[in-house]
Order: sequence, then structure tokens, then C-alpha cells
Amino acid sequence: MYYDFFGFREPPFSIAPDPRYLYLSERHKEALAHLMYGVRGQGGFIVITGEVGTGKTTVSRCFIENVPDHVDIALILNPRLSARELLSSVCDELGIRHPARATIKGLVDLINRDLLDAHARGRHKVLMIDEAQNLSADVLEQLRLLTNLETAEKKLLQIVLLGQPELQEILSRPELRQLNQRVTARYHLDSLGRDEIGAYLRYRINVAGLRGDIFTEGAVRQLYKASKGIPRLINLITDRALLGAYAEGEHEITAAHIRSAAKEVG
Repeated sequence: MYYDFFGFREPPFSIAPDPRYLYLSERHKEALAHLMYGVRGQGGFIVITGEVGTGKTTVSRCFIENVPDHVDIALILNPRLSARELLSSVCDELGIRHPARATIKGLVDLINRDLLDAHARGRHKVLMIDEAQNLSADVLEQLRLLTNLETAEKKLLQIVLLGQPELQEILSRPELRQLNQRVTARYHLDSLGRDEIGAYLRYRINVAGLRGDIFTEGAVRQLYKASKGIPRLINLITDRALLGAYAEGEHEITAAHIRSAAKEVG
């Protein structure tokens, strides 16, 4: 495709959550800092919210790659589960053997035993749930109960909820007030600002192997207008614009390329 034409080693604007391509804007640094704080904190819940495409999943992958050696991560990507199914998935992620027909109580007992064993060995368990706005109230309450296990110094399980803005509305429901009171850190990840777009583009094309700048000022302005600063939209539009420029034999991306690409992306 266009990679060789521009001198890229790989596609610079893939929407896959590759931590290498995470441009750490001030907002993303803050989100990552909240996650790292949680690892060193006293357990409970951390809530990271943001609109679709703002980079929550990529931040979480960066966090997973940079946690201290004594931290074990259990990652749940499909939270549309019953309470028993979720607990079974947590056991799978933590490597806890369990009977196929285990009850909720049986699964909770196994998880608690594993948490106590991990604490005795100096290890810290973190459960991360992506798309957490899809969790039912019953499942969220079961998660709260999982955080009940504690020593005199700390709770033994840290739970990170990543979700869209409606997650905050869900947690504010009266029936979930006990869980909401256990949130030790929360952060809302906004889109990129106009003055960050150019740096974002340069960072990604540099990671992909190209030194220099191939976007005109007009292209950057048009890209912000079309994407509203949402990284996923930036990637989709820019990828299409690069393809369009390649088809024309142009090595520079202009506002016209961005406008045409934005119409195609819809």
C-alpha cells in the first residue's frame, strides 16, 4: 500500500491499541498516572471514563506493560456477563482452577484464597474491566463484594473500570452508592486539543519510521475540525488521506486530502 511510498515501516495510523503509538498528551498522562497510583494505593476501585475513541484502551495497554513486577493483571474485555460468568472469567485470567459448574460462592471462595496467597507472597492483584458501562448493577455489586477482602493495612484486590461517560451515571445510582464510595480515583479522558494535533501526527509517523513532517498547517486545522480531536477519528481520516495522496503521487498531505478522507470516513 502507501507505506513504502512514504517511507513507513508499518501503518502509522492503525486503530489497534498499540502502546508504542500512545501519544502522551497531558490528558493521557493524567489517566496513566491515575492507574499507576492505583497499583500503589490501598485497593478499591479506579474509574477511567472517556468518549468512544479517546484512547482509554490504549492507555490501559500502556499501563499493563509498565506495571511493577509484583503486580498481576486480570483483564476482562467482554463484560456482558452474568455475575457467575464474570467470576469464572476472573478465575481464568488469574489462573485459578475451578469446576465448570462452580457456584458464585465457590468461585468467590477460590478468588479470596488466591488473593490471600498472593498477599502472603508479596504480590498485588489488579482486575481491569474494559467497556465497563455494559456491566449490570448485579455484577457491579458482586465486584464490590470482591473488594471486601482486606488485611489491617489494605484491601487485597484493586479493580479498574474503563468505560464510556455513562459509566459515571450508572455508578451514581442509589443502589450502587456503596461501590461509588469505594472509588479511590476517577478520571475523565477528553479528546486532544487543537494545539496537540500536529505533535500527535508527528509522534505517530516517527514511530512508524518516518522523520520529518508531511502534513501542511491547513491539513492539521482541517483534521481537527473533522475529528474534534478524537484520536480514533484522527487515525481513520489520516489513514484514508495518506492513501488518497499516494494514489495522486503526492508526498504532502493537504487540507483537500483531509476533507476528501473525512467525507469517505463519514
